[in-house]
Amino acid sequence: MKVFLTGSAGFIGFHTAKALLEQGHTVHGYDSVNSYYDPFYKEIRLKVLRTFPNFHFAKGLLEDATALSTAYLACEPTHVIHLAAQAGVRYSIENPHAYISSNIVGFQNILELVRQHRPENFVYASSSSVYGSNTQLPFSESHTTASPISLYAATKLSNELVAHSYTHLYKIPTTGLRFFTVYGPYGRPDMALFQFAARMERGEKIPVFNHGQMVRDFTYVDDIVAGILAALAKPEQGGIYNLGRGNREPLLRMIEVLEQALGIQADKEFLPLQAGDVVETSADITNAQEKLGYDPQTGIEVGIPRFIEWYRSVHPRSLTFTK
Repeated sequence: MKVFLTGSAGFIGFHTAKALLEQGHTVHGYDSVNSYYDPFYKEIRLKVLRTFPNFHFAKGLLEDATALSTAYLACEPTHVIHLAAQAGVRYSIENPHAYISSNIVGFQNILELVRQHRPENFVYASSSSVYGSNTQLPFSESHTTASPISLYAATKLSNELVAHSYTHLYKIPTTGLRFFTVYGPYGRPDMALFQFAARMERGEKIPVFNHGQMVRDFTYVDDIVAGILAALAKPEQGGIYNLGRGNREPLLRMIEVLEQALGIQADKEFLPLQAGDVVETSADITNAQEKLGYDPQTGIEVGIPRFIEWYRSVHPRSLTFTK
């Protein structure tokens, strides 16, 4: 395959690109390498990818239609994976314009290229956040997504609707993947697991929202990548899949496992629920299991220590972590 992969300097994009490269495929990465979080982490991911001779990279914004088109046409892809987006639920409250530009305008730009130049398959990242205020658990693809409670969730839901319309109108193969709380090595420093580890090593309090009454379906990045590649191999007309671990894990249990991995007791500061946050997520992965052969293997008791091993290779205790 010759894969055009947006978000290749991002957390999930890096792991997906690396897996494809290790399998012998060619990957043309596209990423803005923006400063939403420290670009240092994006650069160390790109440094790994650049060791592969079949990796190519172009820097640019999704909303820059000319730059995106130039990179896409230079690749002449057989397959497209769209993982780039402006991430973060809470940041979407503070900086909504970034989400409209990247997640809506940018998505339209990549979808237009797919319509005009027809790869064999187009797989894109959605999010468990589209389930919004739905309280029917576990979340199933058949459940309503009519009540997103953050702008980030609304942009991801918009992506699904626009992709569906393109599939209907132009018979383009599209598959959307709803990711559930992805974590692992090379993870994002704005995510809770990374922030908790950094604060605990500095001897600071960790903020525990909704007074600890939070539940997440923590999903190890290797399992997510396996789901992405399975979807890529099976073109569909408008497929939507949950990709999660399929387990309900209380936030306080995640903190316990993190304490064990770090060998540090957390000093918890219990706080109210934040705007835009969902109290509980849990994935019904039956659809992905049956149609994609999706079979997540890694629980937090294994995945969190792997993350800490990587984290300490980047941030030894003797160094001061910088936000």
